[in-house]
Formats: sequence, structure tokens, C-alpha cells
Amino acid sequence: MMKRNKWLGALLLAGACFSGAAMATPTDLYFAKSLYRNIWVYEDDGLRCMKFGRAVLGRQSCIDLSNHDHLVFNYTKMMMAALYLNPDPKHILIVGLGGGTLPSTLQKMYPNSQIDVAEIDPAISQVAQKYFYFKPGSKTSVTEEDGRVFVKRALKKKEKYDLVMLDAFDHEYIPEHMLTREFLQEVRGLLTEKGVLAANTFSSSGLYNYESATYYSVFGDFYQIKDGNRVIFLREGGLPSVAEMNSNASLLEGRLRAFGTGKDALLPKMVQAHDWPQGTRVLTDQYSPSNLLNAK
Repeated sequence: MMKRNKWLGALLLAGACFSGAAMATPTDLYFAKSLYRNIWVYEDDGLRCMKFGRAVLGRQSCIDLSNHDHLVFNYTKMMMAALYLNPDPKHILIVGLGGGTLPSTLQKMYPNSQIDVAEIDPAISQVAQKYFYFKPGSKTSVTEEDGRVFVKRALKKKEKYDLVMLDAFDHEYIPEHMLTREFLQEVRGLLTEKGVLAANTFSSSGLYNYESATYYSVFGDFYQIKDGNRVIFLREGGLPSVAEMNSNASLLEGRLRAFGTGKDALLPKMVQAHDWPQGTRVLTDQYSPSNLLNAK
């Protein structure tokens, strides 16, 4: 273990998740420069967390050292609401590994399901396993390549998924080539007849309206939850009714409570809302200046 870090400035814990408060004097466990980013792993107040550099606002992943099953971030709990749209996914794709929270949780909930993970950075895969207790099971595979490249190759192989979770972030936001209409059309091509897409985004991003218009242009109406982050939920073949989601939520309640969430926390926040201006421009492979739009 490295010596205790002397850096004392408070950090706003926003970024890939907005939960948490300021911290001071974390204990360093790991710091390295990978091909894609700086990776910092530290412990503070009972949590072990990963950030993409000390100076970057936001944590990419955290684990509760006293209870590894507890979902620390609100957005990871929100992502679990995707199961209300399809409670029994047999084949799952997760784009973006982080500390491995999502695949670890789904492995425990669905031990017989096949889980594929696409992660561009080999260093992240190593950190997830060494520091965040991510242990790929016999039915979990991690492919170290760009998420969009993985999706394109999966399309060529005619793969189909019951659940796709998009959770890929760099030190600023979602990579721009995974924000476009063309990318979402590719993802849609992977979904089974009632396959579900859950996408982690920000509720306060300058890209909010553009993202909304882009998802709507590909899928039509969607559910969303906003609590710091925003998670968008879609289902191929049409969205389920509230009654169907309530029924699915009751079936899953025992399993989800083991991870610190459940229907009382999630269902009331799931809404359909056409809350972006009419005529908002759709993001495309030819028009996706996310760094400029997000700065507005």
C-alpha cells in the first residue's frame, strides 16, 4: 500500500455518479497511467473508489468495504430498474466495466445467464479484479476493445441480447461516437424481441436535449429515472405498461433488496417525459460535437 496521500483539497464527487460528499486525506492504493487515462484507486470513509486521475471531478466506481453487495451509487441502483422491463435476461451486454459493479451484481442475480462486457482499457479490467473484487464467472466474458467496435462485431456474428447496459465514460463524459443515432441503431440491432436497453447519462448535461432527441429518433418513447444521473430505459417491441412493471418488480423485490434497492425507491421515479424542445438536433456520426455542446 502506498503512503497516505497528503493532498487535502475537497473533491466534488460528481462525474459518472453524483452521489456522495466531499472527502479529505484519502489513502492511496494505486495510481498509474494507462493507454487511455490516469487511474487512481483510493480508500476513504469505508469506501474503495476509482477515479480517472486525482484532479478529475467524479468517481467512476466505489465499493463498500463492509458489504461488497451494497450498491454505493444511485445510478447503479437505477440501472437495476431495467429488469422491470425484462425480469429474466438470458444474454446480457454491458459496455463499460469500471470497477465491475454491474456485472458482479448481475452475476449474482442471474448465475445461469451469459454476460458479455466490453471495456476498452485493459488496465481497468486488471484494477476491477485486483481492487474491486470483480471475479468473472464461467458465463462472464470481458472483451478488451472499444464498445462500438464490439457492437459492430456482435452484429456481424448475429448476436442477440435480452439486456444491454451502456455505461462507458471517459474522464469527461460518454465518448461522442457512442452518443449518435447510428450507434443506437447498431445497438438496437442486437436486441431480442423484447430486449431492453438501459443507458447511464447525466441529468444536468448540456447534451441532455440532444441525447433525448437522439434516443427518441431511434426508439420512440422511453422511460427515464433522474436522480443526479439520468438512466434511459427502452424496450424493443414497445414499452411495458405500469402494471407489467409493477408485477415484474414484485418478482424481483427479494433479490434487489440484497443489493440495497427495490421497487419503492425505483418505480415512483420511472416516468415517460417528452421534456426536450421540439426540433432539437439529433446527434449523428457527422454531427456529435459533444465537447462543445456539453460545455454550454
